[in-house]
Amino acid sequence: MNSPTPASGGCPVQHDGPGGPARLYGEHAAKDQQAIYDRLRKQHGTVAPVLLEGDVPAWLVLGYRENRRVLENPRQFTRDSRIWRDWKEGRVEDTSPLMQMVGWRPDCVSQEGEAHRRLRGAVTDSLRALADRGIKRHVTHFANKQIDAFADEGHADLVAQYAEYLPMLVLTRLFGLAEREGRQLAVSCAQVIKGGEDALAHNDRIMRILEVLADRKRAEPGADFTTGLLRHEAELDEDEILGHLRLVLITAHTTTSNLLARVLQSILTHPSHMAGLVSGQLTISAVVEEVMWNTPPLAVCPGRFATADLELGGRPVKAGDLLVLGLAAGNMDPEVRPDTSSGLHGNQAHLAFSGGSHECPGQGVGQAIIETAVDVLLHRVSGLHLTVAPDELTSTASTWEARLDRLPVAFSPQTAGA
Repeated sequence: MNSPTPASGGCPVQHDGPGGPARLYGEHAAKDQQAIYDRLRKQHGTVAPVLLEGDVPAWLVLGYRENRRVLENPRQFTRDSRIWRDWKEGRVEDTSPLMQMVGWRPDCVSQEGEAHRRLRGAVTDSLRALADRGIKRHVTHFANKQIDAFADEGHADLVAQYAEYLPMLVLTRLFGLAEREGRQLAVSCAQVIKGGEDALAHNDRIMRILEVLADRKRAEPGADFTTGLLRHEAELDEDEILGHLRLVLITAHTTTSNLLARVLQSILTHPSHMAGLVSGQLTISAVVEEVMWNTPPLAVCPGRFATADLELGGRPVKAGDLLVLGLAAGNMDPEVRPDTSSGLHGNQAHLAFSGGSHECPGQGVGQAIIETAVDVLLHRVSGLHLTVAPDELTSTASTWEARLDRLPVAFSPQTAGA
């Protein structure tokens, strides 16, 4: 097993090469992610040195058990990036696109302890109120509206014409935003996750829209997530309000749109799935669960920071080191899943929603959007089938995710609204 060359601690600085860290961005990330994870696992074990955008060093946690240890031990691995040594010592600028994903913000993701409990409580209470008001009604409305646009054509790309924007259209209603802003926000959210030189500009665009929204909802409160945060007993300040609107909007849209596309892919590439859903012998939630094991919407989760020198997976992690969590790699860890082809029905121990105190608080909302969107599509469109071979479907990856490029289908044409 090769050891990393220390840079500002335990993290490596050398570039791709035999035994060296892999770049998880650019053209390197666009390749087969799972192949990269498998190579790193063979070379380094369950914790591997990697380089993030800007050649920023980090540890990628590949092992399932090691991911669980990091997620469930905030005293050793905090989300508070203000202890990140490479940032503190000036090797990572505040303008780095990486900061959009791992930098400190006044939201619950960046906090621990009582501050985290206070802020997360405001988010979960406001999300729970939305669920009680009937998310499925909004999903059904927008799903039918999306389907109406291609129903009489007899063919569609279910990524570009359904999965890519549907979650954001639902979120505009849940947030109290204008529907016309949905497509622009979807593009900007995707760009923030993707990274690159445009990430900061797209983040600024999102924040301007949310600032206007918060001001409007103070004057015109409604039954929406924004009003819930503004009126919560935790008394969030202006920065906390905007930080959580940004957090939920970006994470809810990007993960739900990605997962919806993958669920549709699974249904259309496995005849038994389609037959089981049509006959009632298989539930949509079971398909979602399987996809969350095999292709979680976030392949890599940012980030944790070591609070002290320690050992993880045999690696000398130093205080202030950045760790990123390999959720997709952990789900495929041969130590806990030696046969990846075996059935996973009823097993919810996947890493797709992260874990510990920072486990995704909006998973119920995302699940409701996906299950309703799939149900509406299957009931509206008959004879649905892929128009390409399953192995012709491609994905484009970034550091944090791998998104399905397209999902071309054909079906029996129908009159819009039928």
